[in-house]
Amino acid sequence: MQDSVAEKHPSASKESMEPQSEKPKLDGRRRVIIEGISPEVDGGRFPAKRTVGDMVRIEADVFTDGHDSVTAVVLFRPETSSEWTETRMRALVNDRWTAEFPVQELGRYRYTIHAWIDHWETWRRDLAKRIHANTDTPVDYLIGAELIEAAADLANSEDQKWLQSKAEALRSSNEISQHRDVALDATLNDVMLHHPDRRFATELDRELVIVVDPVRARFSSWYEFFPRSASSQPGKHGTFKDCEARLPHIAEMGFNVVYLPPIHPIGNNFRKGKNNSTTAERGDVGSPWAIGSEEGGHKSIHPQLGTLDDFRSLVKRTSELGMQIALDIAFQVAPDHPYVKEHEEWFRKRPDGTIQYAENPPKKYQDIYPFDFESTKWFEIWQELKDIFVYWIRQGVRIFRVDNPHTKAFPFWEWCITELKAQWPDVLFLSEAFTRPKIMYRLAKVGFSQSYTYFPWRNGKQEIATYLTEITKPPVSDFFRPNQWPNTPDILTEFLQLRTRAAFMIRFLLAATLGANYGIYGPAFELMEGRAVRPGSEEYLDSEKYQIREWDIKTRNSLREFISLVNRIRNENPALQTDLQLEFHPVDNDQLLCYSRRAADGSNLLIMVMNLDPHHRQSGFVDLPLDRFEIEDDKPYQANDLLTGARYMWTGRRNYVELDPNSVPGHIFRIRHRLRVETDFEYFL
Repeated sequence: MQDSVAEKHPSASKESMEPQSEKPKLDGRRRVIIEGISPEVDGGRFPAKRTVGDMVRIEADVFTDGHDSVTAVVLFRPETSSEWTETRMRALVNDRWTAEFPVQELGRYRYTIHAWIDHWETWRRDLAKRIHANTDTPVDYLIGAELIEAAADLANSEDQKWLQSKAEALRSSNEISQHRDVALDATLNDVMLHHPDRRFATELDRELVIVVDPVRARFSSWYEFFPRSASSQPGKHGTFKDCEARLPHIAEMGFNVVYLPPIHPIGNNFRKGKNNSTTAERGDVGSPWAIGSEEGGHKSIHPQLGTLDDFRSLVKRTSELGMQIALDIAFQVAPDHPYVKEHEEWFRKRPDGTIQYAENPPKKYQDIYPFDFESTKWFEIWQELKDIFVYWIRQGVRIFRVDNPHTKAFPFWEWCITELKAQWPDVLFLSEAFTRPKIMYRLAKVGFSQSYTYFPWRNGKQEIATYLTEITKPPVSDFFRPNQWPNTPDILTEFLQLRTRAAFMIRFLLAATLGANYGIYGPAFELMEGRAVRPGSEEYLDSEKYQIREWDIKTRNSLREFISLVNRIRNENPALQTDLQLEFHPVDNDQLLCYSRRAADGSNLLIMVMNLDPHHRQSGFVDLPLDRFEIEDDKPYQANDLLTGARYMWTGRRNYVELDPNSVPGHIFRIRHRLRVETDFEYFL
């Protein structure tokens, strides 16, 4: 038998049998790593959110092998521009880098990160160490000269000549002292920074997106009322003209969003009666969320409210008073909505041929049909629902409260909101989805500007602090904007069923100071309506959802003045106009809650202390982080209570508070700690 080739030439055989390596497709000279980017929602799958005028803070982990210095920059641009603007990142700690840039336009911005080995900075850093040790040599300066000459090749003609002269100075002189002066010259360093060698820069493999909304997405105060209950004449159906007459009352209280439940024709078939009765009696007005009848659908107005011109007049008058109309959009139909007859295929049928009405077992809603988002005509449905928004946008509406968006397809919302905001970037959407957290978060990610929260049911100290910390800190705060409501037409919590002034004041103070966005179901809250339809229920007795209610908003026994005061405080203090600086602080009493809010620039600091007990006086010591507030431990500072006008002189971290719920159950302290002398005494700014 012949010997194999492998046996005759073993070394040659081994080489031939080894796999041949291919040159990597990536450039191995790009040595910098970029990771851990913030803000980045789901790896860039969804945009982060900011508002006009914000400074966007970008952070990332940027590092390389060995001991070389690195340089990193953030590139950003509005999507309307093809030109990138660049800002240099600065090192924090542990290879964490940051930079900021302003967003001044509505719409979408893009940003990315580039980073590279900075040979000039590495050389200059190491040279400084050698000089300090007196071990620098002429060769060290020749290396610097080469780096300067390389930068000169990248520079404009003026900088090029100047840099070449500096390189020559490092080559020509034998005096170490002269070399040192040239090498460490600050002007030379500045010019070199403008002409870096970026041939081997690592470029982030994606562009990230930020949606920039109007300021009202970040800071808003909502007041909800039913137009049909706005008449000043008992028992009479209200009109848009009646709503206009109500507007000054709302504006004087300091609200900036006026939210109207659905204004469309209401179905007659299976109409609900008073207190959610399944049998309507003669004269029952039904639920505004059962939309559509022979009088029209989602692009029509309930005839008893007025005309389209009347609605436009209401929108205009609201704007003149410094407010905006928010319109309820509920994508569901009454059985006699025109869509049912014209597009039966848009709805799911049961085996007996009837259309499936809405259910949340054991609850049944025979007065409404949901759309079938798995219909073969699904895109027809998408287009029509989007066109409903378009119709009302063209009537002047820019804010929409969307009813139960979690019962509609997520892909629809992402497509619809993206399409609408591409044409009208000032449009805002409030998600009313009291459901599981991941679903609420997904709705925010796909485009909803604000979201209702679980705030109504958070009463205890620890649960309030834990929940609010979660939803106001990254990564959640990068996409989710909470809107705190102590009550809604659907939610009358057990706490408010106490029907005491203290209970309503506590929940109002918490809503208005824990979040930059909040709202109230207006007349019911203002007049402290707390009657439930039955024990254990969160439904109002004689709910306005099913009947016209009469509200005596001029009565002296209301919260009008208190609400006005708190809204004025919100409007005058930037600290209450953003959620980004909310922080909770220790108090040695479980019935007292303490938290602070600061303006983005640190110029406005508020400390809130709330008595969570609506029955009893509570007292304790608050413990504040004076170092973070830039207050000296041994210097006095003034705490001005904006609710009562009282002033307290505090010193140190721990200070005493006492709150009687039957008076004012909370403090809103504005902290003043800059001391100056006026006449013969000291006081605080």
